[in-house]
Amino acid sequence: MLISGAATAVVAAVVAAAVLVPATANAEADRTVTSNSTGTHNGYFYTFWEQASGGNMTLGAGGNYSVTWNSGAQNIVVGKGWNPGSNHTVSYSGTFNCGGNCYLALYGWTTNPLIEYYVVDNFGSYNPSTGATRLGSVTTDGGTYDIYRTQRVNQPSIIGTATFYQYWSVRQSKRTGGTITTANHFNAWANFGLNLGTHNYQVLATEGYQSSGSSNITVSAGTPPTTTTTTTRPPTTTTPPVTTTTSSGGGAGACTATYSTSDSWNTGFNGSVSVRSGSSSIGSWTVKLNLQSGQSIVSLWNGVNTGSSGAVTVKNAPYNGSLAAGASTSFGFTAGGSSSPPPTVSCSVP
Repeated sequence: MLISGAATAVVAAVVAAAVLVPATANAEADRTVTSNSTGTHNGYFYTFWEQASGGNMTLGAGGNYSVTWNSGAQNIVVGKGWNPGSNHTVSYSGTFNCGGNCYLALYGWTTNPLIEYYVVDNFGSYNPSTGATRLGSVTTDGGTYDIYRTQRVNQPSIIGTATFYQYWSVRQSKRTGGTITTANHFNAWANFGLNLGTHNYQVLATEGYQSSGSSNITVSAGTPPTTTTTTTRPPTTTTPPVTTTTSSGGGAGACTATYSTSDSWNTGFNGSVSVRSGSSSIGSWTVKLNLQSGQSIVSLWNGVNTGSSGAVTVKNAPYNGSLAAGASTSFGFTAGGSSSPPPTVSCSVP
């Protein structure tokens, strides 16, 4: 589906808890890397991973790296950056030569929730968002990026095999070099309910899948440009009043679910469900979300859904199932179709 699926093996194979160390007074010599590894070089975190053999990476001065690869690598992802990442502004320059399916992106991970994210500035013959539903866009740093969310089920991650979401900002007009105001993307994602967790590593990555190419990139922490940032959704209609439907499991140790529609547009709407425990604590919960005819879930966060239309089952995520007596949590979703009539919900404790 997306070449990022294979790229996540980078994490499972070689990324643990590498910590960025301050640059020393004596610069390190250039270093060539040809086997899967992570580490630090001249004060920057780096990662090198390939599925087979067909690429090599040279770590240069400061935040510089260069890489060449051929189809023998099958899938390759390399980069230099930071561990942990953050919402700092990133500046980079260099060259990017893609022969087929490859791309250049600010790439990173967070935990709690577990998220893999990309800010894609350039790509080759394949747009990495192919097959995903566009949620909206953010205009920043002289260009417009389309926003997407996808899900990986039982795939390698920085915590092992897991189910997790990928967040995407894909630039409409490709470029190689400039400033990425990372906070603008993080804030735009949050506006669509796409929240990040605790940062793990973050690199300016070059990735190639069954292709050949090369890049020579220098990355550094930059300063925010004086530009206006705009986040947009698909064309909207008048937002209806919040509508709620509540159903309780009843009894001690039970739970109550409350649904609300936050906003809507001509092709979809955003909804959220609040889950509250009863008079006793609970260790997990299940919500039956009954969508009306024509409604279908595009993306869902802070829960794990089975099905996308009709009677949908939503179970708690690994981090929000345990609730003390009277405590609450919530999950949200974006759906296609009309927001009226609203979905109905019921909650139960397994």
